[in-house]
Amino acid sequence: MTATTDGSTGAVDPRAASASRPTTESTIAADDVLAAARLAAERSVEHLLGRQDEQGWWKGDLATNVTMDAEDLLLRQFLGIQDSATVRAAGRFIRGEQLGDGTWATFHGGPGDLSATIEAYVALRLAGDRPEDPHMVRAAGWVREQGGIAASRVFTRIWLALFGWWKWDDLPELPPELMFFPKWVPLNIYDFGCWARQTIVPLTVVSAKRPVRPAPFALDELHADPGEPNPPRRPAPAASWDGVFQRLDKALHLYHRIAPRRVRRLAMNAAARWIIERQENDGCWGGIQPPAVYSVIALHLLGYDLDHPVMRAGLASLDRFAVWREDGARMIEACQSPVWDTCLATIALADAGVSPDHPALVKAADWMLGEEIARPGDWSVRRPQLPPGGWAFEFHNDNYPDIDDTAEVVLALRRVRHPEPARIEAAIERGVRWNVGMQSRNGAWGAFDADNTSPFPNRLPFCDFGEVIDPPSADVTGHVVEMLAIEGHATNPVTRRGIEWLLAEQDAAGGWFGRWGVNYVYGTGSVVPALIAAGLPAAHPSIRRAVGWLESVQNDDGGWGEDLRSYSEDKWIGHGASTASQTAWALLALLAAGRRDTASVARGIAWLTDTQQDDGSWDEPYFTGTGFPWDFSINYHLYRQVFPLTALGRYVHGDPFAGRTSIREGA
Repeated sequence: MTATTDGSTGAVDPRAASASRPTTESTIAADDVLAAARLAAERSVEHLLGRQDEQGWWKGDLATNVTMDAEDLLLRQFLGIQDSATVRAAGRFIRGEQLGDGTWATFHGGPGDLSATIEAYVALRLAGDRPEDPHMVRAAGWVREQGGIAASRVFTRIWLALFGWWKWDDLPELPPELMFFPKWVPLNIYDFGCWARQTIVPLTVVSAKRPVRPAPFALDELHADPGEPNPPRRPAPAASWDGVFQRLDKALHLYHRIAPRRVRRLAMNAAARWIIERQENDGCWGGIQPPAVYSVIALHLLGYDLDHPVMRAGLASLDRFAVWREDGARMIEACQSPVWDTCLATIALADAGVSPDHPALVKAADWMLGEEIARPGDWSVRRPQLPPGGWAFEFHNDNYPDIDDTAEVVLALRRVRHPEPARIEAAIERGVRWNVGMQSRNGAWGAFDADNTSPFPNRLPFCDFGEVIDPPSADVTGHVVEMLAIEGHATNPVTRRGIEWLLAEQDAAGGWFGRWGVNYVYGTGSVVPALIAAGLPAAHPSIRRAVGWLESVQNDDGGWGEDLRSYSEDKWIGHGASTASQTAWALLALLAAGRRDTASVARGIAWLTDTQQDDGSWDEPYFTGTGFPWDFSINYHLYRQVFPLTALGRYVHGDPFAGRTSIREGA
């Protein structure tokens, strides 16, 4: 399916999406391509340098979907802190994101999403839109056709339960006694990925308290049958995992009624201590918006008034997720990505020929050095003896440095000629040591934790949205292997185990699954440069298969694109409208594999140069980042700048670290 201009969907062959740009002739002269690439890179360098903050960092907007904005309004309604300017601006943004069929999607060009549409509808009711308004009528009608509120995900129904629009008894139970489970017991809080853990702990308090605020209006129009809002469903067979966990949930509902008050109070107090201990210096939790929202609610339910320092700091941090636009609309970012954006921008500029001692790069390095995390966090639960030394994604997130950012920061710092080289070397050494120590037992790397692979959390009825564990992924493992190889550790057993895992994970067609970017184009663009850096020759069968696959999915216009629906429908794998970031990812793989002088690379470079805007930037409405595959998509606004510049730079100047390592072909 692909979106039409009015927001509806129609059955269209995925390859048809590639016709969004004029076709570039594959016979274009190599000298012309090189000259155009050089000019485009120079313009892009100027544009990117102009976007650097005076402190040394870069940050692009991080766009997700309107549930962030809707839940922000619902939180303010719940706490009684709404103000007319914020409500009006949020309503303007949400209204502007509605599709022609009355729905809201979770990514550009995507189909309507039931939960997003319900939450957006409720938010607009809070903003004063009337149920009889035409755009609201269309939305409510579509919701009823999809099964109404009863068919929405658990998190949507939790928000509605806060106002009595849904019954708490009709939600999965999440007891705060989870806090007492030791780390070796299944379903302890450290079995969940860090983002889920930070959300689940406060929600155990909410689930136990079951608050209900007075509803400002009814929502009967969103039920398929208002007389029976939650029709009975046939339970899964008792012998299945779903059946087991459904029956466990029934037992937990019974426990909710008989839970000893003292035990429950101790559990909720343990949750409160856990939450407060993990509040960052800026007042947020984990640098991401959802845990901050639920933490504020949980602490408020436990008696923390809005003037308490913890609450004041938490509410102030939520305001920093707001992006106020020139048209008066207010968009909420789910997260902010300055460390990630800064290391990628540094790599892009350096690979495009900017001098290693350029003031902008030195300033960026200084800022990144200041962001190194020097204390243990939740990751140390599984690695208690490992010294700290990583970087997080956000401005403030000392509890959760991540492996991907650490690898890319090391790669960025290695490109800078700093006036204090000892500082650079010491930080790189600590980052390498920390990343090596976070390797999982299978030889690969996850994003935040080691060996976070329990099969049980995803089985819980509560966890019906997104990924709640953090298993190793090809893209993160590729970045770590690339970093280790460039640091001279290509033959180290740690690196070799990572390489072996990557080779085993290659898809039969030749690509690699992309966990944190869309999708096989991202995974392949991350892995191929890593394998080449680690010494695999371009003639290696895995590299040849990857090259063959990338060249087979190149669009007719010369670019590459992959729709988010590739996470749910195989026909979309490698197919979608060409985008600047995805074209760059494919080119980075092909350039690393020695395909610089081929027609496919020439056409890809030509697509980038032809679509560059007058100010040296690229436009990219499509979402090419991933929070949760399919369920939660991200448009990183700086991706469209840093990755094309990196690809152009390596086309013009070559890979700055090419040929530094070598291992035998049979690896």
